[in-house]
Amino acid sequence: MLALVTAYELVRDFMERGGPVLLVIFIAILVLWAMVLERMIYFKTGHNRQVNEVMGTWEGRTERTSWYAHKIREGMISQINMDLRGNLSHIKTLVAVIPLMGLLGTVWGMIEVFDVLSVMGSANVKAMSAGISKATIPTMAGMVGALSGVFAASYIEARVNKEAELVEDHLTMDH
Repeated sequence: MLALVTAYELVRDFMERGGPVLLVIFIAILVLWAMVLERMIYFKTGHNRQVNEVMGTWEGRTERTSWYAHKIREGMISQINMDLRGNLSHIKTLVAVIPLMGLLGTVWGMIEVFDVLSVMGSANVKAMSAGISKATIPTMAGMVGALSGVFAASYIEARVNKEAELVEDHLTMDH
């Protein structure tokens, strides 16, 4: 219990030192990872179910060589591709936006440093250090969050491409 309280206090102090932009970055990173987790769950559950349904429908067709059958096949593949790519564009957008939020935090903290300089002069190093902390912590948090999101987005995109190719290969037009 003591370790939990200590961890909470450390996170609270970190969030306070980073300023209000850090909270927005934290929420954006949580949303990013919720979307990544949703994609992982979809790959394990919904995608397999959908592929089995499409395969059953396609294999149940008696005729698969006509122009009409090819269009049905393309439609099935297109629907699977759209479902596979769900949230991928949102994930990539957050990966691009989160570091920009970190830069916003940098500007916010530097404005605080300049305010301290204008009021107290350059002699108050302790007051300036709080603003510098507010400038660097959001930048670091934005970069760490975006970097973890880059790896996740790359993995998801590779998996999407692999799964889409597998589905296309399995929907054969042999009769």
